[in-house]
Amino acid sequence: HVQLVESGGGLVQPGGSLRLSCTASDATARYCMAWFRQAPGKERETVARMTIGVGGGTKHYSDSVLGRFTISLDDPKNTVLLQMDNLKPKDTAMYYCAKRVGRRCVGLRAPSDFPYWGQGTQVTVS
Repeated sequence: HVQLVESGGGLVQPGGSLRLSCTASDATARYCMAWFRQAPGKERETVARMTIGVGGGTKHYSDSVLGRFTISLDDPKNTVLLQMDNLKPKDTAMYYCAKRVGRRCVGLRAPSDFPYWGQGTQVTVS
């Protein structure tokens, strides 16, 4: 059973930065890691995805975070990072990491595409 543990959320002023971490309990040859967020009263949406492993390296970002957020892999620690810069109040949400084993990220956008989830970490920009 895959476990994902997140950390790094908090309160930050507009224009500030935060870095989220997601550490997985397993290691597989190829997988898609994604960061989602969900604000109160809104649907969960993907903000960044990254294919890792065989044929990996491709990154995808939503239009709302492109140029401000960066997804990356800290390979030795089996940890995926989300660096968030120039944060805006509209970025306030619960952030979740998610994993889909054995697939590249192409075509994977919906929460239902990912069977494994972290517990979530709150990001508040105010």
